[in-house]
Amino acid sequence: MNDTVLYEVNDGIATITLNLPAKLNPIALELQQALRDTLARVRMHPEVRAVVLTGAGKAFCVGADLSSMNPPDDGKTLGNRTAEWMQSMSHPLIEAIRALPVPVVCAVNGPAAGAGVGVALACDIVVAARSAYFYLPFLPKLGIVPDLGCTWFIPRRVGPARMMGMALLDEKLGAEMAAQWGLIWACIEDDLLLLEAQKIAQRLARLPAHAVLEARKAIEVSEGHSLSEQLHYESERQRELLDKPSFAEGVMAFLQKRAPVFPPR
Repeated sequence: MNDTVLYEVNDGIATITLNLPAKLNPIALELQQALRDTLARVRMHPEVRAVVLTGAGKAFCVGADLSSMNPPDDGKTLGNRTAEWMQSMSHPLIEAIRALPVPVVCAVNGPAAGAGVGVALACDIVVAARSAYFYLPFLPKLGIVPDLGCTWFIPRRVGPARMMGMALLDEKLGAEMAAQWGLIWACIEDDLLLLEAQKIAQRLARLPAHAVLEARKAIEVSEGHSLSEQLHYESERQRELLDKPSFAEGVMAFLQKRAPVFPPR
């Protein structure tokens, strides 16, 4: 591991920090690889029950490092090379966040721009400092489409009309408005952001080990289901989940008027 991404575990909570503050944490290939390696560490360490993802310095992540996007010298076009990098590196990164077996809280400490928005929204719970904002410069500034999942996450959270506005109007969406829209969970005062994110992660760490995977899947499949299909999906999941030890512990805790204690993953 290098210091491009910092990793620390305390009391079952892993804090992952994007650590290129001088450049405002661009989603450079070096950072992407370091972040994927760090996510792999989370998967290998069963003592980790939740993750907080944040950025060092004044920004969370400002997206691509445009200063490094020079035409390749191997005969390929910049478009071809970039698409290959995205498909081999960036897409697996977003998918790795979504596949983590633990809940992920994103603490957006400053601007989240371009691909940085996709990284933030891939997390399960997103909280942002009051001074933070979300910005999609792709089309109005560069003539390219929003990527790293922005066109998948944002319409599902705030609808296509607001997605179109974010994509075309070249406006920064402040954290308070993002929370009002439902794009993120909450807007938090700057000096309390990391503390509140850690508190949320501690709450999530007490969930049944499979809870976040079930929640992600149920919400994602609902987009393509009719009501009848989703009702059937829910009952089929209950067919399996009611026979797990976590349900028995939850019922016993309810009857004994105590908080449930679920085993680690």
